[in-house]
Amino acid sequence: MHPLRLRSFRLLFVGRTLSLVGDALIPAALALAVLKATGSTSALALVLACSMVPKLLLLPLGGVVGDRFDARAVALAMDLVRCVSQLCVGVQLLGDAPSLAVIAAAGVAGGAAGAFAQPTSAPLVKGTVPAEALQRANAAMAVANSASRVGGPALAGTLIVTVGPGWAFVLDSASFAVSAALLCAVRVTRVTAPARRSVLADLKEGWQEVRTRDWYWTSLVGHSAWNGAAAVLMTLGPAIAVDRLGGELAWAAFLQAGAIGLLLGSLLADRVHPRRPILAANTGLATYALPLLLLAYGAPGPVVIGSYGIAMAGLGFLTPVWETAVQRAVPEHALARVTSYDWLLSLAAMPLGYALAPLATAHWGPEPALVAAAVAVGGCCLGTAFVPGVRRFKAA
Repeated sequence: MHPLRLRSFRLLFVGRTLSLVGDALIPAALALAVLKATGSTSALALVLACSMVPKLLLLPLGGVVGDRFDARAVALAMDLVRCVSQLCVGVQLLGDAPSLAVIAAAGVAGGAAGAFAQPTSAPLVKGTVPAEALQRANAAMAVANSASRVGGPALAGTLIVTVGPGWAFVLDSASFAVSAALLCAVRVTRVTAPARRSVLADLKEGWQEVRTRDWYWTSLVGHSAWNGAAAVLMTLGPAIAVDRLGGELAWAAFLQAGAIGLLLGSLLADRVHPRRPILAANTGLATYALPLLLLAYGAPGPVVIGSYGIAMAGLGFLTPVWETAVQRAVPEHALARVTSYDWLLSLAAMPLGYALAPLATAHWGPEPALVAAAVAVGGCCLGTAFVPGVRRFKAA
């Protein structure tokens, strides 16, 4: 049976999909709104930091809360917080003089809520479908995420041009409200909460679950390298595309190829169930080295664009395969904490890539930075093949 035939998972899927579509509207709308209101890229950086920093700081605590309390209740509460925060931004942008302080404060609230909501995703999926349907359920979630990346920018552009960026935030707020309403009707398998101890003890136990699984923590190194390399590519890629590949349209085609590849990889994960899932997923992720190397060595535009589509297909395939493996292997009472460490280490690498790429380019040009990023992501992901736990990990 496909998991979408199950009522609780179907409700969860619809709610998450609506939230993903709403969130896909925000990057373009926020950038244009803040730049229009302030004329300052520094102000935009401040607003983005206000969202990212609380999320990074609070993710481990979010994992503790997700394991201690009902994951559905935590996710519902965080949807309501993000509903209010996005509505506040929308109201500000619909007014004549939006306040940067209010927008930044809403970013802090939304980022903090995301830190508590993100770790609940794995327990919610695992608690609404039987074990044999986990990979198909995760693939369905990944397809929804990929599809929102394909259609979200176009929808955002339409809204911005026709009614203004403020309505994009209002729509995102509404998507979180609907998601919260649907979560009220979701039935999740109850998990016995761990014994109440100090937060520090819970954090240590979660890290112990990570540290004792060599297939997990070594894969996290590869995931972090991927996120750092992605930051390098997103920093240096636009200028290279404009200068060497044919202008702004080439960069737009590059991003669109990535979105399509991500969708195709997610669809593939619904059909293909590798015998050694961690090894297969990490090998697919290593293909991200291709566009980095091809950009560095001046390959033709169509080749670079196609390679990025392949690389993002690797990510699309990895996400549901990896999540399924983690949900099956990690005890239910520690699942939120373990996944919070995954998100923390992955997201923390991106600011590092954003910071180092311009510095390296200023001294040596973009090519060494791209090659270094390619070596890092390719080496770390392929290097997991030498880890005994990765080779031994087999699909259920």
